[in-house]
Order: sequence, then structure tokens, then C-alpha cells
Amino acid sequence: MLWIDAPLKALNHLNNAFGRLGLNIAWVLVSLMVGTILLQVFMRYVVNHALPWPEEVARALMIWMMALVAAPALRKGDFVAITLLPDSLPVRLGQLLNLVLMLFCCAILFLLSDLSIDFFQRGFRTRAASFNLPRAWIYLAMGVCYFSMLAVMLELTLRHLRLTLTGKTPC
Repeated sequence: MLWIDAPLKALNHLNNAFGRLGLNIAWVLVSLMVGTILLQVFMRYVVNHALPWPEEVARALMIWMMALVAAPALRKGDFVAITLLPDSLPVRLGQLLNLVLMLFCCAILFLLSDLSIDFFQRGFRTRAASFNLPRAWIYLAMGVCYFSMLAVMLELTLRHLRLTLTGKTPC
């Protein structure tokens, strides 16, 4: 199964590295988001002078945090999954159904990745409402999310294909 094992090893390495990096950055983003919200609460209710930018900054930080943790969550199996149908079928048929569904997910993530590039490029036409930053840098989170999820889904699909063909998971 060398034709599956080589790309599987590369995707495994890539997804491990991106997952660690993404999760570490996500903690920083959550901390900054909480700090920004607490600053706004302090300014609004203690100083009685609300700042114009914290809500939008907190939203952008949350979007980026979500984009960075989606792929590791998918890889770990933390998304909601409905397995009633595949589990009720004979084992081989359930495996084939899961493989078809994974290929379908790969196709959808590929299309979303492609659309996110255009969305990012169009984001340079507008700026954030309360601070001077092109929205493209916020929209880039969608591309990061979809491309990283596509890499994870390709890895999971290859793992499942190898399991379906050989009955063995890769080492």
C-alpha cells in the first residue's frame, strides 16, 4: 500500500504540525478576545466612555480562533456525527458508505477552499468599520479553515481507504 502510505505520512506530518500551531495560537487569540471584551466592559461601565473598536476586534479574533481549531477538531473526531445508518449496515457496506461520504466532504471542502480565495481577494475592497484594516485579513480565516480541513479530510479519507482495502490501519 505504498501508494497510500507516502501521501498519508506527509498529510499526517502536515496536519500534526498545523494542529499544534493552530491550537497554540488559538489560546492566545482567546486570551486577547477576553481581554478586549473586559476592556470594553471597563470602559463602558466604569469610565462611562465606550470604545468603538472592541466588539469588532473580538469578533475577528473569535473568527480566527475558530478557523485555527476546526481542522484539529475534525481530525480528533470532535464534530457531531450521525452514524446510525453506517453502523446499522453490514461492516463492509458501512465502510464503503463512509468512504463515499468522506469523498463528498473532500469535494465540498475543495469548493469552499476555492471560493474562499475569491472572498479573500474581494475583502481588499472594504475596511473594518471601526479600525483601519482591510476585511480581507479577517476573511483569510475562511481560507485557512477550509484548506486545513481539506488536508485533514484527505488524510482521514486515505486512512479509511487503506482500512477498507486491507483491513489494517497505517502504522
